[in-house]
Amino acid sequence: MAEQQATQFNIPSSPTLKVYKNDRFLGADFTSDASTVDETKSPNTVNMIRSVPGKIRKRMGYKEIGDYKQRIWGVHHLSTTDIWLIHAGDKLYNLSAPKGRKWAADNKEVVTADKAENIMLLTGDYEDTMIYSGMAQHRSVSLELSQKLIILDGKKALIFDGFTVKDLSDNAYIPTLRISENPEGGGTDYEALNLLQPAWQEWFICNADHASTKEFQLAFGTTESPLDDTKVKAWLLNGDGDWIEKTEGTDFTVDRTKGKVTFVTAPGETPLAGEDNVKIQAYRTVKGYSDRVNHCTFGTLFGVNGAQDRLFISGNPDKGENEDGELFTYICYDWFSGQYDPTYFADTHYSQLGSDSTAIVGYSIINNYLAAFKGGNEQSQAVLIREGDITDDEPTFKVVNTLQGVGAVSPYSFAYLETEPLFLTKLGVYAITAQDITGEKYAQNRSYYLDGKLTEEENLNEAYGFTFKDFYVLAVNSHVYVLDGQQPMQTDKSRPYATRQYAGFFWDDVPASVFFEYDNTLCFGATDGKIYAFYKDKHELESYNDNGKEYGAIWETADISEQLFYKNKNYRYLAIRCMPEIVSSVEVWAQRRGIWERIKEDATTLKYFSYQHLTYSKFTYSTDSTAKVSSTKVRLKKLDHVRFRFENNRINEPFGLNDFAVEYTQGGNHK
Repeated sequence: MAEQQATQFNIPSSPTLKVYKNDRFLGADFTSDASTVDETKSPNTVNMIRSVPGKIRKRMGYKEIGDYKQRIWGVHHLSTTDIWLIHAGDKLYNLSAPKGRKWAADNKEVVTADKAENIMLLTGDYEDTMIYSGMAQHRSVSLELSQKLIILDGKKALIFDGFTVKDLSDNAYIPTLRISENPEGGGTDYEALNLLQPAWQEWFICNADHASTKEFQLAFGTTESPLDDTKVKAWLLNGDGDWIEKTEGTDFTVDRTKGKVTFVTAPGETPLAGEDNVKIQAYRTVKGYSDRVNHCTFGTLFGVNGAQDRLFISGNPDKGENEDGELFTYICYDWFSGQYDPTYFADTHYSQLGSDSTAIVGYSIINNYLAAFKGGNEQSQAVLIREGDITDDEPTFKVVNTLQGVGAVSPYSFAYLETEPLFLTKLGVYAITAQDITGEKYAQNRSYYLDGKLTEEENLNEAYGFTFKDFYVLAVNSHVYVLDGQQPMQTDKSRPYATRQYAGFFWDDVPASVFFEYDNTLCFGATDGKIYAFYKDKHELESYNDNGKEYGAIWETADISEQLFYKNKNYRYLAIRCMPEIVSSVEVWAQRRGIWERIKEDATTLKYFSYQHLTYSKFTYSTDSTAKVSSTKVRLKKLDHVRFRFENNRINEPFGLNDFAVEYTQGGNHK
């Protein structure tokens, strides 16, 4: 009988256990399809922010610190006296606490100010802090020059000296139009008319040939455009070098339709050889002159050789048909003030930039150059670069280059991240750099990863940009888009002309109309009239609510399919490592074939005991304050890809994400 052979069995080897791990989180990517998003980014993240480069945490919330009942249109600061002003509705309020007034501190106790100091009024009536009424219900901006604050709201330019608010035209500079002028006219042109007010002076010299002359001809005054009814002023120089004032109707008469002043007694030959001895001040209002300045809505500081000693203003929306039936527009004009004098805007100190069909939208300073940005569909001259110089003893600001590109959309989006000027276009947030000055076009997109959501927003022309520390925050429609200056990255291939992109984040339910920084705190004025301040202490539990309400924080992974996207994967185990917090929790969700399902809620692992912050409902025996790992078994089978979501939506709970890993096996082609 033949010997029987032993039966051989082929036992298949166990599937190889594989691990997908991610320890770098670099913000959102709302622009790419989820299947193509880089693993370091999220196609859906809300209310997260960078903790340290590559790691993320839940953003801190905000608390109400004031309520003005009407929309906040602007917040302004005069640095020389450290006074803050709030533009709410049509009124302007001073945040300096009057001596002896009761103020609330941190919503906990009432204190009394022993002296005037800048402190937010949290309770009580605001009316006694109002310092001006009648402002436009329109965004306002401010510029500080010569220890004064100039406020533009599109209705009337205002000036604040630290004590009172006045119209910029009040006490505006009165220019001297001509000097060394003969009584019959002529002389040397000296200064131009001031757009802000109708007065000007002319200085005459009477030599021996004019010793008996009584009539003096002014530069203006005709039947069609007579002098104003305001009394003309005149002064005569005496032998001591003093000016003696004379009175209209007593010492001289005025023919307003001829611009002629006639003295009862001839002033006579000048008592000081070579010196002007007659000074006349007259008034002639030119319709629309002051509105050229008053209707401006934004500006910047710039000057000769880059000095910040003059106001440059624009944003005047006026256009149409004038009284003579001629069409006009000011949307492409800007004006500049006198050196260190915000009350003098010469009628000759203006520029018309680019096509008159597109408006100037904003400014940036780049080294010693002033960049003016055009809006609309301007492509050929989207940015006009000017430099300041002195020509024939006069300041001139000539265009030295023009750059092509997409036009800016919001005058309020201009801000500097580090030294880089950023601004908003309909294609996203762009930058212009010093290297672009000599180029022919610019394409420095900086928000590629946010653009898929940002560019779909309505009212982009109202977006408000602000730089806080190393973040650029852009508010629109109660959403905030954040660019992280600490995390620049190589640009996406679809933006070959952009040298880099910034990691971006997205926040919701932040109804900001304007941002400002107060006491090293990011604050904002809201559309409902409230003033809010973001919390500063990331370790405090009370820092994680939005004015007493919870808000959700989400980080969602990109599609995970690993190298062989067509193979089936069986996911078995998932773990995340989180920042140590006194109290924290996380919900873990998985997307299987397009349907989301919650696979775990962990409200116990991610916290440690702190007697200082003891809350019995969230009590734990753990005293381990190091990083926490939350893990769970999962049963996700025969998937070609999967996506995970980590959420925290509990009030007064921080949440930070350091690492994420999932174990899986792979085998068989996906069907």
